[in-house]
Amino acid sequence: MLVNGVEVKVNGLTDITEKEIVNYINYIKENSSETLASLTISDAGDGEVALDYRTQPAQFERIRRITGYLVGTVDRFNNAKRAEEHDRVKHGLN
Repeated sequence: MLVNGVEVKVNGLTDITEKEIVNYINYIKENSSETLASLTISDAGDGEVALDYRTQPAQFERIRRITGYLVGTVDRFNNAKRAEEHDRVKHGLN
């Protein structure tokens, strides 16, 4: 089932309410800086539950050091800086 944009699976618990599921989702979101993708709630015995969750991959932006500046892209460089970057020797990983 989909609850608050999170794919939720419930195993072995027949009496769990949607409010409880939302509380588990909020608990994980408060304790993690990553975006929650899926959650599996299972019976762990003795009235306990087991939470197994997956997060979405973090966005990764390439950062390069060009002419003394740390940049992700060169789209804000003027023509002289673009030419300087273009003329640089690019070393391979071999």
